Amino acid sequence: METRRVMRDPREESALRLAYMGDAVFETHIRRWLMEQSLQPVGALHKAAITFVKASAQATFYHLIEPQLTEQEAAVMRRGRNAKSAMVPRKADINDYRKATGFEALIGFLYLNGEEERIEEVMGWIFKAAQTGSEEETRS
Repeated sequence: METRRVMRDPREESALRLAYMGDAVFETHIRRWLMEQSLQPVGALHKAAITFVKASAQATFYHLIEPQLTEQEAAVMRRGRNAKSAMVPRKADINDYRKATGFEALIGFLYLNGEEERIEEVMGWIFKAAQTGSEEETRS
């Protein structure tokens, strides 16, 4: 008989483990959204995805969504931001990287807590900001 391990309560997970999951969930949502927006080849989709998943972009998302979070969500994001990571990518600013980790921790927490509707809401804020930003760039 196969025994399935039960995952811990997401509130008991370390912030870095939440960010690990959040990174994958966030990138999947970004890739899906980009594919829905156009029929670009994979190379172009990849370049576009990088603009969303890099630390500086996620730090911007951190500030974008922060005022709209519940107390619990804000606490998860702060916990992620304050987590001590063993490494920081060479091209990333340390403050951006920490905020990005906080953002990813929130996405991971929501995912592991089964809150897909809330993830969709958060992603909606990001996609709306992205579309508004590209419309403003087009007008300039």
